[in-house]
Amino acid sequence: MNKPLCILGLAASVALAGCASTSPGYGSGYGGGYGNAPSSSRCHDCGTILAIEQATASQGGNIIGPVVGGIVGAVAAKELARKNTDSDGRRNVAIAAGAAGGAVAGNAIQNRVEGSRAGYNIHVRMDDGRTTVIHQNDVGGLRKGSYVRVQDGYVRAY
Repeated sequence: MNKPLCILGLAASVALAGCASTSPGYGSGYGGGYGNAPSSSRCHDCGTILAIEQATASQGGNIIGPVVGGIVGAVAAKELARKNTDSDGRRNVAIAAGAAGGAVAGNAIQNRVEGSRAGYNIHVRMDDGRTTVIHQNDVGGLRKGSYVRVQDGYVRAY
């Protein structure tokens, strides 16, 4: 065989072998499987915790629920009594009972709504510069300065 032709063939195979190891998708820069993004991509829903505040339900001013509930109960009872009885005394008793029942129900509803707000407000500065506040019942080991992901309305360690 011709010596220059062998040298040319050897040089071509070395060059092709070098191309194969640097072609896209074959290197180790893409991780070990599905779901692994290149390290240069940024997490669009990630950020750093700026502050964690304990949120408590308001302790005073529990008047709106009972008042609104009492009014709604009285109006509903008045309509029911108007259609079902012709006695003024029975109508008045029904209205008073409806107002009392509505006030109790309104108070219970307000307590449940305000009680569900107890927990923590977590302030997160997202990687894109915006700031968001997420309310959740526990912090689960998170602290100020932690790098987190905000997903489905919850803050999780990333």
